[in-house]
Amino acid sequence: MDNQTIVLALPPDERGLYFDDDLLNELGVLGRVVVSSPTDFPREIGDATVLISNSSLPSLTGDIVARAPGLRLLAHTGSTVKRIMTPEAWQTGIRVVLGGSEITESVAETAVEFTIALLHRTNRIDHALRTGRSWQEARDVPLRRMVDGAKVGVIGASRIGRAYLRRMQALGADIAVTDPYLDAETAEQLGVRVLDLDDLLRESTVVSLHAPVTESTIGLIGAQELALMADGSVLVNTARAALLDGTALLAELRTGRIDAALDVHDHEPLPAESEYRTLSNVLLTAHTAGNTLESRRAAGRKTVQHITRFCRGEALGDEVTEAMLATMA
Repeated sequence: MDNQTIVLALPPDERGLYFDDDLLNELGVLGRVVVSSPTDFPREIGDATVLISNSSLPSLTGDIVARAPGLRLLAHTGSTVKRIMTPEAWQTGIRVVLGGSEITESVAETAVEFTIALLHRTNRIDHALRTGRSWQEARDVPLRRMVDGAKVGVIGASRIGRAYLRRMQALGADIAVTDPYLDAETAEQLGVRVLDLDDLLRESTVVSLHAPVTESTIGLIGAQELALMADGSVLVNTARAALLDGTALLAELRTGRIDAALDVHDHEPLPAESEYRTLSNVLLTAHTAGNTLESRRAAGRKTVQHITRFCRGEALGDEVTEAMLATMA
């Protein structure tokens, strides 16, 4: 395809994290590059064939896509387009590719980081020292645990879930997985045991969430499920907040019976008055699990590769269709 117009609609302060000069030059070979932003792009997509986005892009409403009759490809640097691609956008026939598969390793690494920190009670010790508790009180946390030999339950054998379990296996963890789409042969290849959700929660010292949000997984972990977790066990969520019943989770955490590390939240930004901020048994981050320099650079490279294949009329990798969204994050 010739005469492409590629609109780069990333925030100015993030653009360089994904696309260095070399990658921008590669895009320039493919067509005319319009450097825009999530705020300005609706006024600049009239001639666009390709739109490059990240999670800052607003939803592609019917009004917006009507301004870009030639738009044929959304090249998204993130990992989900559920909010961005509206029914009106899908109806235009826009194809969608994801560069965000490259965040897999960063999210998995963050989940491992959370796991070790919670098992070592680092969050509780840090909180005690920062809030003026005595040295001895900081030491008198629940007994610290090692990863080696720990029973780790993985909810969702997704791409990130598998990257996480491989890392945990390398550290000596005993892995069990619950996932309705995981067959026995694949489980054997992964070297994991398959359990139903209740049994996994009962036996695991660590429970790590890696499932997509679908109709069947919203509120997957509620009060009844949390009650199955053993005293002193830990919960890690780098996936989606909607997998957890937030009211039930907060009630359970108030008891101090379990610890949790949360990168995703029901309300983002997390309100300043959120009780989660006050609890010593909670480790919090600001939805940053996938945001490493390496993952963003890799996403930029992958995005340019996708656009190159599109412009050459070649088969696309990491393509997403509307029908696929029901089982995707």
